[in-house]
Amino acid sequence: MKQLYDDTCMECSKLITQRYSTSFSMGIRVFDKKFRAPIYAIYGFVRFADEIVDTFHDKPKAELLEKFKKDCYEAIDGQISLNPVLHAFQEVVRDYKIERELIDAFLKSMEMDLHFDRYNDSLYHEYIYGSAEVVGLMCLRVFCEGNEKLYQELKEPACKLGSAFQKINFLRDMKSDFDERGRVYFPGVDFNAFDMDQKNRIEADIKADFDAAYEGIVRLPKGAKFGVYLAYIYYVKLFEKIRAANVALVKQERIRVNDGRKMYLLFSSALKSSFNML
Repeated sequence: MKQLYDDTCMECSKLITQRYSTSFSMGIRVFDKKFRAPIYAIYGFVRFADEIVDTFHDKPKAELLEKFKKDCYEAIDGQISLNPVLHAFQEVVRDYKIERELIDAFLKSMEMDLHFDRYNDSLYHEYIYGSAEVVGLMCLRVFCEGNEKLYQELKEPACKLGSAFQKINFLRDMKSDFDERGRVYFPGVDFNAFDMDQKNRIEADIKADFDAAYEGIVRLPKGAKFGVYLAYIYYVKLFEKIRAANVALVKQERIRVNDGRKMYLLFSSALKSSFNML
């Protein structure tokens, strides 16, 4: 039964999301049911591609990524894959007419991680677009369900939200990116000389992204709005913790929002949503 295979592949993407990200899993669980499986499929796809370039240090990463890329396009063109993550993803690509350009940009950003450990302004913006903004646009395709007018109106806020999330990840993971991979994403920043002025400039940029993103969140379809807002508010709280931390702490440890705080954010956000206060 093909439906059984399709459903099993979707379940694999759900499991990947739950194992890798408690915050995004929490947001997806409060989506309208029709949005959950497609977003799990998108997350599973981007998570596995990112895993290739970030984790498998003793393996031929370039070859693995090239094979993943080839298998991805074959899955989309052939409408099937024996890789459950790619099979689930190709279904979503077809069902929601996700543009090949978005997939190309994402995979190119993954390739960049194989070749660059320092980013100038141009590479930095290209990387953020490919690694984060296009993921937001893929999700937006799902949420808009073919409403092209709404999609075009919300494209920029969706990009800004993805950009804010990624830049916060860069700050949160500064130590591990540098220690484990030799990477520094922020242009002109030397990890060993990172100072408060640089941190403040980066945080001002993130704040501007968040402000622009919120204007789009409140205009999302009802079945998606609360889940996206929940992910947004979680990252806002993480951002606040990072802003309050000194440079030494950011360079020494991975700042987190604990599970108890996440549950509080879930219930307080649900209350706001119930009173149309988002």
